[in-house]
Amino acid sequence: MSAAPRVATPETRTGLVRRARRIDRALAGHYPGARIELDFDDPFQLLVVTVLSAQTTDRRVNAVRPTLFAAYPDAAAMAAAPRERLEQIVGPLGFFRAKTDALLKLSAALVERYDGKVPPRLDDLVTLPGVGRKTANVVLGNAFDIPGITVDTHVGRLARRFGWTDETDPVKVEHAVGALFERRDWVMLCHHLIWHGRRICHAKKPACGACPVAGWCPSYGEGPVDPVAAAKLVKTEGPA
Repeated sequence: MSAAPRVATPETRTGLVRRARRIDRALAGHYPGARIELDFDDPFQLLVVTVLSAQTTDRRVNAVRPTLFAAYPDAAAMAAAPRERLEQIVGPLGFFRAKTDALLKLSAALVERYDGKVPPRLDDLVTLPGVGRKTANVVLGNAFDIPGITVDTHVGRLARRFGWTDETDPVKVEHAVGALFERRDWVMLCHHLIWHGRRICHAKKPACGACPVAGWCPSYGEGPVDPVAAAKLVKTEGPA
């Protein structure tokens, strides 16, 4: 890819919405299998693995998931788990003491407040220990099919690179991005952005010359634009 057309400036609100949706359609075509990369069987599992995924990778969380839920399949069982055994299971993820503490408190709160069930409401989820808006939106969107914008590091970075917002506060990014898209598209939009951020639009050196949306990106050129150089930066799957 030689040169990308520059995005017109100043851009009207209508132009921004059209460009944003064009980018999402292109990413959807480029990543037809985009989905959450954490494995789960039910809302409780998704809530737990999302909490565990902080400061580690989805692949590592997926590796401990079978052992964790074979031993503690629900909130009641996990709330009663011996700390030492739980620490042993989550040990490979790092920060095992803090993560064990988070799981015990989270599970206990679910048992005490919601009869062990994960509540399908943002306002309820964010009151649980260790659960913020990002985690809550992951659970709502992927376990309950309730639309939400999950602003993780990839979504925030790409939203700014694409010129969708200048905000850095995750809640402000969430509202700014959500305003550009139909609510029904929010969950898949986030999957597209996360997959693109993990595979091509990296934080330190984006593979601009291999990017399927380079023509609509005002940040084109932050990384190598030479197709050969850029291709070497492309990852074929999410991080290990």
